[in-house]
Amino acid sequence: MSSCSLCGLPTPERPVTADGVDGSFCCRGCLEVHETLAEVDGVDRSSVVERAGDSAEREVPDGAAETFLAIEGMHCATCEGFVSLLGEEENGILTVEASYATDTARVVYDPNRLAEGDLPEALSGYGYEARFRDGEAGSRRADEELVQRLLVGGFLTMLIMPWYLFYLYPSYVGIETGILSVDATSPVGIYLPMAIIGLLTTGVLCYTGYPVLRGAYVSLRVGQPNMDLLIAIAAVSAYAYSTVALVTGSTHLYYDVTVAVIMVVSLGTYYERRIKRRATRLLADVTAAQVRDATRRTPEGTETVPVDRLEPGDEVVVKPGERIPVDGTIREGTAAVDESVLTGESLPVTKQPGDRVVGGAIVTDSALVLEVGSDAESTLDRIATLMWEIQSATPGVQRLADRLATVFVPLVLTLAAAVTGWRLATGTPVGDAVLTGLTVLVVSCPCAMGLATPLAVASGLRDALERGIVVANATLFESAPAVETIVFDKTGTLTAGEMTVHEVRGEPAALERAAALERLSEHPAADAIVAHAESERPDRAEVDAGVASDGGRLEPPEADETTEPEPALEPTDFERHPGEGVSATVDGERCVVGTPALVERLVGPVSADLELAIDDARAAGRLPVVVGYEGRARAVVVVGDRTRAEWRDVLESVADREVVVLTGDDEAATATFRDHPAVDRVFAGVPPDGKVETVRRLAREHVTAMVGDGTNDAPALAAADVGIALGHGTARATDAADAVVTSSDLGAVPDVLELAAGTRRRIRENVAWALLYNAVAIPLAAAGLINPLFAAVAMAASSTIVVVNSSRSVLADE
Repeated sequence: MSSCSLCGLPTPERPVTADGVDGSFCCRGCLEVHETLAEVDGVDRSSVVERAGDSAEREVPDGAAETFLAIEGMHCATCEGFVSLLGEEENGILTVEASYATDTARVVYDPNRLAEGDLPEALSGYGYEARFRDGEAGSRRADEELVQRLLVGGFLTMLIMPWYLFYLYPSYVGIETGILSVDATSPVGIYLPMAIIGLLTTGVLCYTGYPVLRGAYVSLRVGQPNMDLLIAIAAVSAYAYSTVALVTGSTHLYYDVTVAVIMVVSLGTYYERRIKRRATRLLADVTAAQVRDATRRTPEGTETVPVDRLEPGDEVVVKPGERIPVDGTIREGTAAVDESVLTGESLPVTKQPGDRVVGGAIVTDSALVLEVGSDAESTLDRIATLMWEIQSATPGVQRLADRLATVFVPLVLTLAAAVTGWRLATGTPVGDAVLTGLTVLVVSCPCAMGLATPLAVASGLRDALERGIVVANATLFESAPAVETIVFDKTGTLTAGEMTVHEVRGEPAALERAAALERLSEHPAADAIVAHAESERPDRAEVDAGVASDGGRLEPPEADETTEPEPALEPTDFERHPGEGVSATVDGERCVVGTPALVERLVGPVSADLELAIDDARAAGRLPVVVGYEGRARAVVVVGDRTRAEWRDVLESVADREVVVLTGDDEAATATFRDHPAVDRVFAGVPPDGKVETVRRLAREHVTAMVGDGTNDAPALAAADVGIALGHGTARATDAADAVVTSSDLGAVPDVLELAAGTRRRIRENVAWALLYNAVAIPLAAAGLINPLFAAVAMAASSTIVVVNSSRSVLADE
């Protein structure tokens, strides 16, 4: 069986092709996307004809297996290399690819030498903890540990700083306060308080500052200097200098510098952790839509087996309401199958023997027996894996600081050493020379640089939440301002994503009969018909009051008439016709609700007027439901998705960018959008894997944003430079997105782009100030014009400016 040249899915027995287009395709939508986007300038055509999942290109040796683990404790880019080295030293692990941006590691291992359950222990150590992604206990422990370190550090800081404020700082300038009236004439009376300060500072440095110290160790281990290394050197140098000074009898101690550096940086880490927590909840609800067990049919009967034990050729029984466990071909039964969670197509599709079905779809109205496909794989599972791999490769905002660190850290260390050496060479006493070098390290401590990004992002998050927008990935602030192409999913995004009755053609009384039958049906269109019939029925209280729901006047009932409501129609002999409709006896007459063919077969002919209504409904991409009784078709109920009221305004507001509409529905359902002047391109009939490849191709041409809501949109949301999900969508779509509109208001999409632009501007302001501060303060420190205390104050002042700037609304300058 061949594979689609766009998305890699199996093609039908007669692949979809076209003259002048290379390749074969699984559907018309993939062919259209391939033909249109193959003409993008600068794109190597051969490089984009690939399977949507990156894993298809990664060579996993025969007999090897791969899995994904959450890694707690990574807080810089260099941690990735260390975790990889740590894991690959374990016997049985072949490769490890760690991602700091998502706290994820992809592990390829030999199951014959190492059990999957042993992998977390093999990748844990040196402060890193690996766990399986489906557990929340490890995540909670990591959060609790971080808060605990901050609480302990804050408590110790409150014990240390009063000594400085009321005793040491005044004594440095010759003011004796008389506080601490311990016998100051003895060495014990003078130095015991200092020793207590040193002991408390040790707790702050070694406990609260442990993640920083570990990060510095990791950076040395992998040969990649980062901000943690410079922070650790500044904090440890101030601590070491103060300890030596205390031992040698000096009271000029700089333990306060160590405390300030560690606490300021730890608070910044706390902000960053809260931001990343949104991004690291990838696929937290993935098991909700996946199938664990299947009912396999054997010569002896049926048995329940785990899905991973199914083999190609096995026969699986799927009952109404159940999900199809794996991709396969129907052997027995006919049923309406809801594939919206996978394809995005809003209407159920009737499946018959010989038709292919995808794992994850729901059988709605009749049991099916299917034969497991050649790869015994579920499309839903493939989507989940694709999401893992795309998001694990997404870089984080903090990588900017790490890139700067590779140059900044060695430069500062070299400068501090050079200044110390120069001062010694010119005859400066050793203590003063070392103090100058220490001042250079302290004043250059990149606290402001470390806070520049997290605090600006926190400000953006605050303003976003006020507008009902949750930022799930900090990379939004890097990519969104540069977006040039916006891709809108149709179903559930530009439309409401729920079935509704658009019109009823024919006899009005037929609607009530249709609703009576549909109350007993599980078909997705049934609820829409019942709801519409109830909304059309006058409320009893309104009749009694003489007021209609539309404000008109209802005639009150005659005095001698009963005021009891008419009894509801009660169908009998109810019968389902899988994939076609339902029938029952109502008021002694057989009534049929379903396809035109079913009504003609069981009741009678469909008139020319109703045939025209059926054709119009299908041309608009909607579902015509025919109601027939008393020898002929009586009405057509047109059911379909409805467009959102604000979709035109939203598209017009982003019309300065390229606007693309992408959907799994057929072309007839996209006519409304195709004709709108703000829409540049429409791709219809595109399966989920094809959506991913479409977004990837568009992203090769321009920075691309994807707006969607369904599970089928999740990989495309993750593949785009910017993913925006509407909050009513599935958990997997919102987990894959960079931003989630909690109000489900499509009108908030332009706000996301505006907020991102404001936040990026604030990040750049903060970083610019931090760099300016270092450009001024470091030369002053190198010239010996400031001491470590002033350096610490300057550092704190620089950080304060960053905090104050970040507290302003990111839209304040708009």
